[in-house]
Amino acid sequence: MASVMEDPTLERHFKGHKDAVTCADFNSKHKQLASGSADKTLMIWNLNPKARAFRFFGHKDVITGVQFSPAGDLVVSASQDKTVRLWTPSIKGESMVFKAHTATVRSVSFSHDGQRLVTASDDKSVKVWSVHRQRFVYSLNQHTNWVRCARFSPDGRLIASCGDDRTVRLWDTSTKQCINCFTEYGGSATFVDFNTSGTCIASSGADNTLKIWDIRTNKLLQHYQVHSAGINCFSFHPSGNYMISGSSDSTVKILDLLEGRLIYTLHGHKGPVLAVAFSRGGDFFASGGCDAQVLMWKTNFDSFDYRDVLSRHSQRVSPDPPPHLTDIYPRGPHLHSAQSEVPAPRKPLSYKLQCFPSNSVVRSLKLMFTSKSSKPGQLLHSPSPLSFKAVNGHANNLPARRIASTILNPNEDCHSSGQGSTSGSQSGQMGGRRGEEQGMTYPLEMRSDLPMNFSSTLERIVQQLDVLTQTVSVLEERLTLTEDKLKECLFNQSQILLQVRGEEKDRRRERVEEEREGESGSPVASA
Repeated sequence: MASVMEDPTLERHFKGHKDAVTCADFNSKHKQLASGSADKTLMIWNLNPKARAFRFFGHKDVITGVQFSPAGDLVVSASQDKTVRLWTPSIKGESMVFKAHTATVRSVSFSHDGQRLVTASDDKSVKVWSVHRQRFVYSLNQHTNWVRCARFSPDGRLIASCGDDRTVRLWDTSTKQCINCFTEYGGSATFVDFNTSGTCIASSGADNTLKIWDIRTNKLLQHYQVHSAGINCFSFHPSGNYMISGSSDSTVKILDLLEGRLIYTLHGHKGPVLAVAFSRGGDFFASGGCDAQVLMWKTNFDSFDYRDVLSRHSQRVSPDPPPHLTDIYPRGPHLHSAQSEVPAPRKPLSYKLQCFPSNSVVRSLKLMFTSKSSKPGQLLHSPSPLSFKAVNGHANNLPARRIASTILNPNEDCHSSGQGSTSGSQSGQMGGRRGEEQGMTYPLEMRSDLPMNFSSTLERIVQQLDVLTQTVSVLEERLTLTEDKLKECLFNQSQILLQVRGEEKDRRRERVEEEREGESGSPVASA
């Protein structure tokens, strides 16, 4: 990617707000950009230079959030006046008011099907609304302080929220229950969102940190501390490979999530950056801040079309389908992929791929399911040094509760077809007996070349190696920061030493001069 990477460029800047720009969002279908401001107005900027902008009035206080619907025919806004308004982005500027919160509404967002809205408020609640019925549906109440942000997952089954209680919560939209809570924050959690595949969530905090969590394993994947002040917002690139963040340190940072490093720092605003957003295609991104300006940047650093990038890096970014609700803590041995419709046993399973001699050089492979309680002596063949363990047994990279081993014995050469058929029948009988005893022996389609799950296992290993690489890069970055701080400390110490030495020299000179003056003055006094 580094060979095709180009620097982002400032494409346009929009001036029209009279106070800080607090939020922004793109409408790619109609080539529009919406922005909300502390001046209580909503602006719809047309990306066509010849078209004029629309200014909408209706809110009675600061606008805190804005977003276009997926279809692009509606735009929703939230405000400190405790209301949510649904607008038609046209010259008329008609809007409908949603009222249910009892305090400032901090954020608003559409579901990906455009049928629902989710809002976060200072009344410590997250509320879900029906766009079609234009009414409040239900509320989620477990936060113990102001809720700053709430977002739907791409499939609409989950809601992520964060707030001043220093937590990020995951909610199941079907049961309306909190199913997970992340609490490792040193300050208020200011913003939260899902990545494109819905397998991870990112959250930013007032402690200058940005964290990315895998919601399938509840593990912290990446941790960035690149800003020198609180992070107010961020946005994922549609490919999932990049992220932009805006901070109160007046900068916009661009992160490469594949390599786990900071690649650009943009200084375009005079004051805190309060809003950043990628366009739907990823070719542009916008930023807004306390200087009342909206800046539109051309991405450039991802010169390939994001669909090509996504296809090339699909195994590295999101090799698995979106997580099933039962994959999220508390998790059970549930398999939801189309290829695994085997009834889930009570005990965890270990997968062992056994090699049996056949009537030709090509060996057939069978997938035997054996309980972990089974003894090693019950295996048909003893494992050879060429055994391989999968990093993650679950289709969604859950912790390795199941182990897949490809057991190849180089001494099992097939000399005759008769021996192959005999051994095959014997092994089949032994496997059948074990299946009858344990009730969990299931055949899988045979391949004459490699096991069916061999390539997928390797792909998962590659993904884990990428995660390790990203972790190493983060550690390298931290070491670099530590070295810089040490250098700065050493430099400061040297400066202090020089200053102390200089002061000592000055004192010595003063003493010498005083002594000289005393010596010259003593004869005069005697005379």
